[in-house]
Amino acid sequence: MDPLSSDQARLAGEQRKLRLQILGLNTVDAEATFDRVARLAATFTQSPLAMVNFINDERQMFRGMYVPSNPDDQPGPEAGGIVFDLSSVAREAPGDYGFCPHVVAQGSQLALDDVFDYPRFKGNPLVNDMGVRSYLGTPLIDNTGMILGTVCVADVKPRSWDRNLREGMQELTQTLLSEFKLRDSLLAQQQELFGVFDGAPFPIMLTEGANHLLRYANGRQGSAFGMVPQFSPGRQVLPGLDAVGVFNAMDDAFRSGTPTMINSASVMTYDEPAPQEFNFLCTPVRTSPGASISGVLTVAMNTTGQAHSGPEQQAFAANVQERFERLGAGGLPGGGNFGR
Repeated sequence: MDPLSSDQARLAGEQRKLRLQILGLNTVDAEATFDRVARLAATFTQSPLAMVNFINDERQMFRGMYVPSNPDDQPGPEAGGIVFDLSSVAREAPGDYGFCPHVVAQGSQLALDDVFDYPRFKGNPLVNDMGVRSYLGTPLIDNTGMILGTVCVADVKPRSWDRNLREGMQELTQTLLSEFKLRDSLLAQQQELFGVFDGAPFPIMLTEGANHLLRYANGRQGSAFGMVPQFSPGRQVLPGLDAVGVFNAMDDAFRSGTPTMINSASVMTYDEPAPQEFNFLCTPVRTSPGASISGVLTVAMNTTGQAHSGPEQQAFAANVQERFERLGAGGLPGGGNFGR
């Protein structure tokens, strides 16, 4: 039986996806920590290809990657390999592509000295697409004991993965435990920060990434615009806000790195019988001053019958941004209070 098609494997994939979402790792975005580990793995094993690969229920995401920048660095046919240009390798792949899914499914290290010696693996698309002839993959286990993916290396020629290389890869993989512990620590701190959101008298939502996956919404957000599942794509589950341009403003904030304001947007809400006028302030969120933008904080102010100004929103957003930056680096790992 193919373990990737079993109900047990499907459930495990869904659990991995949830854990990756919570940790802020369920995207293909490159991250310096994981790129560095991939480079160390390639250097240690003298391999032309190395990856830190996270696998959810649908796809593989190479958030850490090392490939040779020069095809001349690869061994030619005389060395038993096939020259492929690996410089443009994508940072994602289907869930059943390559050998890493087998490592995750079996929960143990997989060493293939020569793929052609294994009928089960010889026809793998990784062989045809990239000329891989040998592979060493190690399960990437987080601090809760869950397998999230692999740290792997591959070569375009047959080679022997001896005991020292196998043990070294296991030790290198274990160094990422501290990264997962840090993210869980940030989770706990963010829960305290969300207490500020819960007490705010106006709707607030925090989204992640360019697709605006909903990380958190306070009670006012839910009562006004609707309670929605955590990690759902905002545009799809909040069509009323999309219709008045809120998600376009969030796009601008995420891309530009500067706050974007919408004034006097008329929105039908769940808690009032007539349309309400809102100002929306969309503020890009960084977890440290030098970090990349990881999400958008959107604060809505009901200005029906009031002057259309938003100093309270701006002061609140600035305060929240400062608190996020104090948490340090590491994406937007965090939970939220979402309803049905």
